[in-house]
Amino acid sequence: MSSAWFGGVGGAVSTPSLLPLLHALEFLDAATRNPFGFEFLRELAHGDGDLDIIVTGKWGGPVWFENQRIVRTPALDPAIAAKAKPFAFFPFCIDWHDAKKRSFQEQAVMLKELGYEGVGHIWLDGVADRLKTLDQAGLRLFQITMTVDISPGKTPYDAAKFRDVLALVKGRHMQFDLLVNGAPPSDASADPRGVAILRKMSDLAVDSGAQLLLYPHVGCWIERIQDSVHVADKVDRPNVGVMFNLCHWLRVDKQRDYKPLLRQAMPRLWAVSLNGADEFDAGPGWNHYIQPLDQGSFDVAGLLTTLKDLGYRGPIGLQCFGIGGDAREHLARSMIAWRRMSAGLAR
Repeated sequence: MSSAWFGGVGGAVSTPSLLPLLHALEFLDAATRNPFGFEFLRELAHGDGDLDIIVTGKWGGPVWFENQRIVRTPALDPAIAAKAKPFAFFPFCIDWHDAKKRSFQEQAVMLKELGYEGVGHIWLDGVADRLKTLDQAGLRLFQITMTVDISPGKTPYDAAKFRDVLALVKGRHMQFDLLVNGAPPSDASADPRGVAILRKMSDLAVDSGAQLLLYPHVGCWIERIQDSVHVADKVDRPNVGVMFNLCHWLRVDKQRDYKPLLRQAMPRLWAVSLNGADEFDAGPGWNHYIQPLDQGSFDVAGLLTTLKDLGYRGPIGLQCFGIGGDAREHLARSMIAWRRMSAGLAR
């Protein structure tokens, strides 16, 4: 068998070529390590008649293994990418569909190894445990997603639990993503009660230093980014802003010109979520509108360029809802794509 040579710490290491196996497989599991401690993330076909492999391990970050040789690629070098990146980057919705069902601690270790800066948390339960594991790994809690129901006569949210969580996150400069239900989408007649509830939440959050973001979500009262801006302007509080969510915008909006929407939102645009996606999908479900960042026909790099040009400097959340399999595999692929895009932004 032929040999592939890897230049690791302490000299070159020889191992039997994996090219025949990789030709047969689309990619190797990102958690599978060979005896030399290298981690094979995936093969890449670039249409040039050969096989390229991205690996991580003793170099401290992803490098490019192309045509049986190692090429250090600036777009994949963590040190270079860290200098180039204009946005903090974190994944969310990584719990539900992970085939490995990782604990918070296991998630934190994985995210640290893959180069993420933190994570988003879903709902108000388990926040203390999440913070403990993130602190131990030197990572940040960027966001907590929660629901608010503005239906007449209903309790809009668990105020006691909200207060408890606010105390836990005090001084951490994190954000609450609010999914606001209880009225038909974009129904302006619900503005008075919605604004009153959100102002109360704003008052509760002031001492913690947390921001409240109106999160556009299909089927919710706040369904479009325009709804977020409209309601946030009416609430008119310095700790209430908006978030742009790529997948929900693709589902709700029939046109694909996001620039005027983002420009309108900019004064209060404090977070953005994105993911790999196809530009159009007439069918139900999220398989085409939520994919790993290295997949889909939608130009995510173009969206990032627009955000940068508009002066956006907030965090970027990686939407992972519904992506099955081992979370490590798709998160590793998305990080590689993110580093490539970040390096492109620096040019």
